[in-house]
Amino acid sequence: DVQLQASGGGLVQAGGSLRLSCVASGFTFTDYAIGWFRQAPGKEREGVSLVTFSDGREYYAHSVEGRFTISSDNAKNTVYLQMNNLKPEDTAVYYCAADPDLGPIAHLLDHWDRYAMDYWGKGTLVTVSS
Repeated sequence: DVQLQASGGGLVQAGGSLRLSCVASGFTFTDYAIGWFRQAPGKEREGVSLVTFSDGREYYAHSVEGRFTISSDNAKNTVYLQMNNLKPEDTAVYYCAADPDLGPIAHLLDHWDRYAMDYWGKGTLVTVSS
């Protein structure tokens, strides 16, 4: 079974940092594209960042570029999202997701963040106070 477990959320003041972790199991980690998505109360889910191991590319939403960094530890089957200079508008439940087909095509898409990812983990709540 493909499983994704996100953790690392919490309460932080504006300007602070958090690092989210997504531990993957049940599949060959580097054969998939793995991304972070978030959903704030009353809003639609949006893509935050994506890593495609097939070509080593990273993608970021415009709202987080320069503040968030996606990385991975392949030996631990873990993808991280380092979030710096957090803002109250970053408050959301953050989910990690994986897909076996997105990697080779993500760079061809206008909106990678709208791609229907196959596998989703449970979310972790990030709350940024002002």
